[in-house]
Amino acid sequence: MPVPHHLRLAVALDAPQVPPRYDAAHHTALARLAERGTLDFVTLGDRFGGPGPDALAVLARIAPATERIGLVPTVTTTHTEPFHVSTAVATLDWVSRGRAGWTVEVSTTEAEAALVGRRPAAPAAEVWPEAGEVADVAGRLWDSWEDDAEIRDRATGRFVDRDKLHHVDFTGRAFSVRGPSIVPRPPQGRPVTVVEVTGDTGGPDGGGPPGATSGAGHTAARREVAAARADVALVRAEDPQTAGAARVELRARALAHGRDPGRLLVLASLPVELRSPADAAGLADLLGDWFAQGAADGFHLRPADPARDLPRLVEDTVPLLRERGLLRRSYEGTTLRAHLGLPRPASVYALAREAGR
Repeated sequence: MPVPHHLRLAVALDAPQVPPRYDAAHHTALARLAERGTLDFVTLGDRFGGPGPDALAVLARIAPATERIGLVPTVTTTHTEPFHVSTAVATLDWVSRGRAGWTVEVSTTEAEAALVGRRPAAPAAEVWPEAGEVADVAGRLWDSWEDDAEIRDRATGRFVDRDKLHHVDFTGRAFSVRGPSIVPRPPQGRPVTVVEVTGDTGGPDGGGPPGATSGAGHTAARREVAAARADVALVRAEDPQTAGAARVELRARALAHGRDPGRLLVLASLPVELRSPADAAGLADLLGDWFAQGAADGFHLRPADPARDLPRLVEDTVPLLRERGLLRRSYEGTTLRAHLGLPRPASVYALAREAGR
């Protein structure tokens, strides 16, 4: 079966154990290796109050040491201010020169709620719709500066065109934001929004990411946010049929939200363990087979041990995928959106202002 385009490929940098003393050189080396393999992006997980360094801060530290690879940290929305989330992700996009994304995550445990003390823990049915609103308002805040809002005219002392700054005026279930942002519009317009979901409809354990609340309700809530707000959905599935069904459903839901379903990329998120070159060849066969079946637009690989598995992925699997025409040999663009084939969105406020002329 002919393949119309190359697959998208991303990798998680999460280590099996958090080292007692953090060294940024570890993640920097892994990100550079993934970049050598021309992968689309790397992800770094995080749990509110969990062990290890802040994922967004780590990838901001890595950004100047890399050139093309996309950087996608997990950001928890439940106990953080939406305004601060949007500015932090926008800043990552600026320091990486347009290579930022963020994986939306929630917190549902009492232990995590106690770390802040601002609010009690809430069930998934409550915090996931709130996370969707955070993703919504983050996009509006990124749009609140039009692309040419900055003037920087020393002669007149004007830094910004006030007519091209816009108040967001958003009121959600648990927060309100007026805006505009304090950070100019990011290089990508809107950094890439990622949501991780499960391929099934939820079961006794839900099959979700580490720390996720279990059950079908949690799975459905994640999928709804992915369909409404995500640019990329990461689907955990054990077979191509399950992944393909999730892709069809997510895109149908996106269409129901008035979105172009082709602008929601669905990547199958798979655990990998590469102990020998034979394992690397087997992985290339599996990825090619799933992609040919239309199970996903690409893959998010979760190595058991990135320090061991990522070199084999880049040195053994990547060349095989390139030989088969499934993976790029070099980056053509400079932003994460360009890597993924996603357009740079226009500011909704700029469009409204122009329409009113």
